Amino acid sequence: MAKIVLGVGAMIGLMTGTVAAADLPRRSAPPPVFVPLPSFSWTGFYAGVQAGYGFTDRQTVRTAATSVNGSGTDFFIERAGIASLSSRQEGFVAGGQAGYNYQLTPGAGLVLGIETDIAYTDLDETKRRSRGIFGSGSDSAVVTTTRQSLDFLGTVRGRLGYALDRVLVYGTGGLAYGNVNYQSASSFQVAGVPTLDLFAGGIDRLETGFAYGGGIEYALPTESVLNVFRSSAVTLKVEYLHYDLGKRSVPLTSSSGLGQSLVEATSRFRSEGSVVRVGLNYKFGS
Repeated sequence: MAKIVLGVGAMIGLMTGTVAAADLPRRSAPPPVFVPLPSFSWTGFYAGVQAGYGFTDRQTVRTAATSVNGSGTDFFIERAGIASLSSRQEGFVAGGQAGYNYQLTPGAGLVLGIETDIAYTDLDETKRRSRGIFGSGSDSAVVTTTRQSLDFLGTVRGRLGYALDRVLVYGTGGLAYGNVNYQSASSFQVAGVPTLDLFAGGIDRLETGFAYGGGIEYALPTESVLNVFRSSAVTLKVEYLHYDLGKRSVPLTSSSGLGQSLVEATSRFRSEGSVVRVGLNYKFGS
């Protein structure tokens, strides 16, 4: 009998505890912890490649000439109309660049940097002009030819921009340099008679000047199809750059078949143009 009483008491106690536990408030699951993704930083060294299109405005090659030693060539100079000859170059541009950026604040903020680049340029044009001495139907003419080319273009520039996470908008400016080739020549041609060179000359040299421009650069997400490295360090940019390598006077000389000096002349060239290009960079240390 005592065992039955103890068993009933245990069951009542268990049921009472269960009911009391059911009346207690339930504990809710802790809220998920939000871990923000780290902000992209533009700070670091980078290197890459670029390609684009280069072009110049229509530029005038100006030539001044006078006869010497009483040679009497003033008539030909006047009739040649050689005071000016327009030239415009355009072509493919490709090369590489390297630099360093420093972002003042992570995420969004000012970015300071320096960049150097060098590119092959296919900017070359030859202009030829023929003018009849005694009118358009004349069999005698003065033929003037000029050639202007830029073999390569390089710059060393500072950069100042503003970053919005993976987007960087910037301006840039600094030193420009390039190898120019200037050629100018004029000759007197008569049907059936050997050509008489009035004058010719040229230079092939390194020139320096300045460049300025701006662009926008974007750090590609790792899942982007353009990001073949699958790294947050790959950036893509579009950039405009204007360069000016200054003016240069090219001395021209000439002689007849007998070696008599006929003309003293100079041609004045200018190398100035623009480049529009796209670039791909890899930022080290990301």
